[in-house]
Amino acid sequence: IMAGMAHARARWDEHHAAAVDESIPHPLRHRASHGNRLSEDADATAASLAEDVVFHSPVVFAPYRGRVAVGGLLRCVMRVFTEFRYTDELRSNGQTALAFTARVGGRDLEGIDLITVDASGLVAHLTVMVRPMSAAIALAEAMRAEIAKQMAS
Repeated sequence: IMAGMAHARARWDEHHAAAVDESIPHPLRHRASHGNRLSEDADATAASLAEDVVFHSPVVFAPYRGRVAVGGLLRCVMRVFTEFRYTDELRSNGQTALAFTARVGGRDLEGIDLITVDASGLVAHLTVMVRPMSAAIALAEAMRAEIAKQMAS
């Protein structure tokens, strides 16, 4: 059974590896470099956020609000994620789901950025979901350390 699941997953990955339509730039995906990694231009990424953006974290219950707060968190994410790559994009009724893979703390992570943009094309709502739980825990620990380091400097 496991071999069959691995084979099916490999076929799914192969089929969807090129599924992201680069001709329709999404505000966050647009900031990805040619290597399909998060851009190191944190200011440009923050500029794609609405002033009153609402961010729902995968590891914190209460949402973060505002470009300054959310932009700061995304800067931290850019430092803790390695091998970040958007792998798929789904759109429906004003929402976009960007599937991604990354590594954090030596763990492989899969996730979804669920995004709503405002009339200006800026990100108004961002909800991030990640799996598996071990990677979500590693993400929470890495973010806690990165935020503490950021606040100390």
